[in-house]
Amino acid sequence: MSKYVKLVDVTLCDGCRACMVACKDWNDLPAVPEEFQGSYQSHEKLNANTWNLITFKEKERPNGSLDWLFRHDSCMHCSDAACEKVCPENAISYTKFGSVVVDSDTCVGCGYCVQNCPFESIHLAEYTDEKQKKYYKAQKCTLCTDRLEANLQPACADVCHTGAIRFGKEEEMLALAKERLKKVKDRFPNANIYNPQSIDGTHTVYLLADHPSEYDLPVNPKVPTAAKLWKDYAQPIGKSLFGVTTMAVIGAFIAQRTQKKTEEGGAHDEHEK
Repeated sequence: MSKYVKLVDVTLCDGCRACMVACKDWNDLPAVPEEFQGSYQSHEKLNANTWNLITFKEKERPNGSLDWLFRHDSCMHCSDAACEKVCPENAISYTKFGSVVVDSDTCVGCGYCVQNCPFESIHLAEYTDEKQKKYYKAQKCTLCTDRLEANLQPACADVCHTGAIRFGKEEEMLALAKERLKKVKDRFPNANIYNPQSIDGTHTVYLLADHPSEYDLPVNPKVPTAAKLWKDYAQPIGKSLFGVTTMAVIGAFIAQRTQKKTEEGGAHDEHEK
């Protein structure tokens, strides 16, 4: 089956935020009020109940005037996803469409996916059970996989009135991105297609008007080496030798080591900005 891609052409985005509203409505996500940050941007960053955010950045031109850099920020749905690699419960998986989704019934709220996502796209939501005990679940954009199952496109793409968000088969969207790049190069000499191959590409692809760092995107995102060794090599062999439960415990240990490394700053080279 063909994989699908959401193409975000930032050169067409006017910052209207219709995609944010559509995401909240379709996924029945609660409002998350934040204090005014001195910017037109509504939220500082993505959170457990804000899966879609239009970022506003000002860039000064050589003549002293300003340009707005708008970006539709949401899960990138990496082909080689760090969140999927580090999950000790196998609660995160790929769908037939190419999206990366969380099984909330399996998720234990450990937060290793949050610590290792190079795009800071996944977060923990807090819940309270009938005994008033708090528990946590990882949440993020699903690429509207439920809509895809019904032959509908993601809600954000559905409402985008400028055509800045397009959705379709991977080969068609990548061809469209190249076509658009040729058209905007005269106006934006630094324009580029952001589809990082260090993680085998993503299912949210950008046509950027400037360098990725201008949009706070990592230039060379990578999956932690320890996570790759665990998921791709140790876990398959270990399950056959030691059983699923033992390997889950070992997986949690490795994820903790990865988290500690990140906190100590040792993973900076793997998430180069």
